[in-house]
Amino acid sequence: MAVYEHGYKPYTGSLTPEWSRFLILPRHAFRDVFRSKFFIAFFALCFLYPLVAAILIYLHHNVNAIALMKLDLRELVPINASFFHAFVTSQCSLGFFLTVLIGPPLISRDLANNALPLYLSRPFTRKEYVVGKMSVILILVSLITWIPGLLLFLLQAYLEGAGWLGQNLRLAGAIFLASLVWIVVLAVMSLAVSAWLKWRVVASGALLAIFFIPSAFGEIVNALFRTRLGHLISLGAIMNSLWRGLFGLFQRQTGQIEGMRNGRIIEITMLEPPLWASWLALALICGLCVLLLMRKVRAYEVVK
Repeated sequence: MAVYEHGYKPYTGSLTPEWSRFLILPRHAFRDVFRSKFFIAFFALCFLYPLVAAILIYLHHNVNAIALMKLDLRELVPINASFFHAFVTSQCSLGFFLTVLIGPPLISRDLANNALPLYLSRPFTRKEYVVGKMSVILILVSLITWIPGLLLFLLQAYLEGAGWLGQNLRLAGAIFLASLVWIVVLAVMSLAVSAWLKWRVVASGALLAIFFIPSAFGEIVNALFRTRLGHLISLGAIMNSLWRGLFGLFQRQTGQIEGMRNGRIIEITMLEPPLWASWLALALICGLCVLLLMRKVRAYEVVK
């Protein structure tokens, strides 16, 4: 309506709390994500392993089912730290491919269409914008990693009894922390790639390259110099060491190889990098991603 008619009225409805206004970002992002039938199929496939794990836990405590299926209890997978470590490793791997599907367009679309100034002119800050975009990955990957992992832990604790819960409470913390660290790494890395590469296919390829190319190069370094320090440039090896450390399965000595020294055949002990070095390498990777993200995601004035 024309302004001179003075027929307009100010908004008199209820206002949303300031802390929750940025949640509009993941709400619309979820709507776009679940339009893809391929994503829905892959997301449903991610719950297959938790279902199988729940069945294994149930069989461990159901004598009738074991007798009916003629199974030996000793042949079943033991429910211990290795069991939950394998679960976290498998689900976090699926979480990586899930991020490859949903991460690249989160920020690139806003930058490609010059929508970032419009977002940042709304009543939320740049940090809230980034957190809103990150929450898409945080929520979806959490649904297939630590949430079903803790449910499996509680199922095992319920069937085994209170004594098992008290003795293995550390496993619950390891499931949550191992998954959370990986989810944060995926979220920060995918948003940094999305901010710098506007084409979705190129951004998805970059995420895959960041994971696989340093891993291959690290193995080459290990083979040439007969060391395990090459694992510090491999994101997969770094996370594997950290996950094993959280579950109490980490071992520095990973084998021995034969070598030559002064014409003699000697055995060289192969040692994995210490856990503090893996944590430091991961912190450096995340810090670099944050710097790249903050450099690209910032307000600017459009002058016509």
